[in-house]
Amino acid sequence: MSFGKQHDLHQRRFGRNLGLGLVLLGFVAVMFGLTVAKVGGGAPTQGFDHVLRPEMLPETSQ
Repeated sequence: MSFGKQHDLHQRRFGRNLGLGLVLLGFVAVMFGLTVAKVGGGAPTQGFDHVLRPEMLPETSQ
């Protein structure tokens, strides 16, 4: 039970699909790297919620 020869269209589609898959994989890797760098930076991870919090105020020396 052997399969017939692949058509040229299928080979071209495979090349495009492989290229698109690699581009998407690269995009995911960049987003993951940026997320790790942002979260792992040691800065507090608080969102801006329009509420004044004491830690947002500059330090006052007395």
